[in-house]
Amino acid sequence: MTANSIFFDLDGTLTDPQPGITRCIQFALSELGYKPPEADELNWCIGPPIKDSFSQLLNTSDDAILEQAISFYRHRFSTIGLFENTLYPEIRETLKEIRVAGYKTFVATSKPYIYATRIIEYFGLSPLFDGVYGSELDGSRSAKRDLIHYILAKEKIEPQTAVMVGDRLHDMIGAKHHNLTTIGVTYGYGTAAELKAHGADFIAHSPHEIAKLLIP
Repeated sequence: MTANSIFFDLDGTLTDPQPGITRCIQFALSELGYKPPEADELNWCIGPPIKDSFSQLLNTSDDAILEQAISFYRHRFSTIGLFENTLYPEIRETLKEIRVAGYKTFVATSKPYIYATRIIEYFGLSPLFDGVYGSELDGSRSAKRDLIHYILAKEKIEPQTAVMVGDRLHDMIGAKHHNLTTIGVTYGYGTAAELKAHGADFIAHSPHEIAKLLIP
């Protein structure tokens, strides 16, 4: 690879946010008067923009209902759910290895920027990234395609010199829209089949394998 900049998804790639995300979705659905699914039945919600997940869960495209659901979700997430999260083993060491090799590293997440920065700071990862990028609370840049476009422009990065690392199809689709090289990770919430079907150039089964793919 002739890359010098690596974009990392957050949920399912750097950290495992399952308890926080699923509990906050359950809370929002309960507040709306619905009986929420069990936590394990909500794993598919980890990765996509939360509005898209609620649209499927509630079977509606009504913005008023979806915004109410998101409001309940964020009420719990901003104070509790944010920290119901764990760092994947090997991530810290992998990031250090990649940076020592000379790569610039960025977080590229559909999660709102204000939450993403708090999570990165909480795990003490801020020194290992050149920048943290996420969506806005109004939903702008929640699509990976739009987010990656924004990062490329803001950081003046040429697409052919960037790699997207993520665990879901949205990461692969968004990256391939801009012709980035892609590494799909299987230790998160997407399968190798899902990732390959949507454009993964390489597959990593552990964080350490990401470094092995990047560093000769």
